[in-house]
Amino acid sequence: MINYSHPLFRPPAEADNVIIQATYGCSYNNCSFCSMYKTKSYKVRDMEDVFKDIDKLATHYPAASKIFLADGDALSLDTSYLVKLLQYLQKSFVKLRRVSLYASAQNLLEKSQEELELLVFNKLNLIYYGVESGSDTVLKKITKGVNSSQIIESLNRASASGMKISATVILGIGGEKYTTEHIQDTAKIVNATTLNYLSTLQLGLEDDAKDNFYKHFNDFTMLDDYQILDEQKRFLQLLNPLNKVIFRSNHASNALHLSGTIPKDRDRLIEELDTALEIGRDALVPEIFRSF
Repeated sequence: MINYSHPLFRPPAEADNVIIQATYGCSYNNCSFCSMYKTKSYKVRDMEDVFKDIDKLATHYPAASKIFLADGDALSLDTSYLVKLLQYLQKSFVKLRRVSLYASAQNLLEKSQEELELLVFNKLNLIYYGVESGSDTVLKKITKGVNSSQIIESLNRASASGMKISATVILGIGGEKYTTEHIQDTAKIVNATTLNYLSTLQLGLEDDAKDNFYKHFNDFTMLDDYQILDEQKRFLQLLNPLNKVIFRSNHASNALHLSGTIPKDRDRLIEELDTALEIGRDALVPEIFRSF
């Protein structure tokens, strides 16, 4: 029906929702740990082609209320393009309640506050945002392209516009040397911003990303599962968010799946971590069933 450009990625929460590919690839595409879009060149799709896809999908899923805009960071699109696209989506899907996409600090900082508010007005009201780490040292080594201050500023601008934020943090991305700095500084970002959802993933490097990752992070030592769980515990202990945050650690990469609300469920989550650390390997998802 739709000839998507593969590989095509979407957040787990968007599994049952309509996906519209507005761009191909990622406009930055330089994070050393990420190989998601390395086989694609960034491209803005012709708007008429996107509209044709919308027409087809609206015919098959007329009652759709949630739509995800792919690829890697569709917020990189010019605001005028996005507004036209969002308005066409509202016209085509009369029950539309939410449009979401991946967004980066760079995307958010390139737009004015008025532009962000205009997008929210047109139902772009959820962004998926990869924080990865709050450590400036780690952010530089993983070639994220931004520092912690820019991450905080971009997240606060997003929340001030009315956007909901689903943020991800990568456990283990600081390696053994920077584990303390990684966890402490990442918790500071969470505590200084207004997140709605927070997920922790476990670092895994695809074969085609390893050489580039280690080239920039030559003092990196991978953590084992128990060190990862210790990071998770320390991270939860440090969280003191400005608002209630729905927390998940149930990505396919995670050795231990957790879910709850912070701060209400913090003690329970820490108890589950302690129990898993005490039981050992039998409490963890076998590596054969994990993926990145």
